[in-house]
Amino acid sequence: MAGKKSVEEKHASHHECPPDQIYFDPVRGEKICLLTGEVIEEQVIDTGPDWRAYNQEESERRSRVGVPLTYTMHDLGVSAIVDYKNRDAAGRRLTGRKRLDAIKIRKWQSRSKVQTSIDRNLQQAMQELDKLAKQLGVPRHVQEEAAKIYHMAVNKGLVRGRSIESVIAASLYAACRIHKLPHMLDEIAQKVRGSRREIARCYRLIVRDLNLRVPVIDSKTFVARIAGALGLPDEAIVQASKFLEIAKNRGLTAGKDPGGLAAAAVYLAALMLGIKKTQKEVAKIAGVTEVTVRNRYKELAHELHISIDIEDDSSRKKKAEA
Repeated sequence: MAGKKSVEEKHASHHECPPDQIYFDPVRGEKICLLTGEVIEEQVIDTGPDWRAYNQEESERRSRVGVPLTYTMHDLGVSAIVDYKNRDAAGRRLTGRKRLDAIKIRKWQSRSKVQTSIDRNLQQAMQELDKLAKQLGVPRHVQEEAAKIYHMAVNKGLVRGRSIESVIAASLYAACRIHKLPHMLDEIAQKVRGSRREIARCYRLIVRDLNLRVPVIDSKTFVARIAGALGLPDEAIVQASKFLEIAKNRGLTAGKDPGGLAAAAVYLAALMLGIKKTQKEVAKIAGVTEVTVRNRYKELAHELHISIDIEDDSSRKKKAEA
């Protein structure tokens, strides 16, 4: 009974001792209450490192952890890598037979990392993704998201019988949609060998079978990119964003291509500011046709009751023909 009572008293005192008054003794592995001097817990396992560091540089040098896991590598970055410096543990340069042995070890280690067809597929796909992401200037976290989506597609068997480039392009487009980056499907399709139709089919398949939550594209996302490529001032970006916000509140953007709407709003803002930009220039930057820009900007001007006294491209062509 005495032993049982002491245990109960120990638990009671543990609950009463404030957390900031509990001291951990790393030598004895004990937690002690500074108020009562009572040992609250014994034989506590120290999960910290078995070495000491007195500054940040020393801590990083002595740390034995590796790089974090990343989906942008086919093996998530957990495989070992044989160094290419041709030096031993003491830093001495390898010569003769040892150097040839190191080359053979490096070769077989590289081959051993890719053993199955899935590994080969992922390795090739991650190389394609890295190349495509660099061409589009996609941030690292979006590339990581695209790689994760592709890994999920491979595990579910969605890649079988389809072009690696098309599925990678679709995965990157889905990642851009999720993170609200202004990259259109046509723009991504121009960077790969797969057709736009095939990439769109792969995108719909990925979104459906992987249950991805892809937000609806806001046309205002493309305004800054289009205006920046045209060299327009910030005032044009603000004005075009206002046009799109009003159009959205009035239900004018439903069922319309967001890229075309953004291009029309930017063109309309440039006209109002007296900046001469042709519909052909705007359409080329936005990746849409001149007809789309012309129709959308006239719809915006009509619905928002904006009178444009400046001649547009079609008016100039008619006058030139006359």
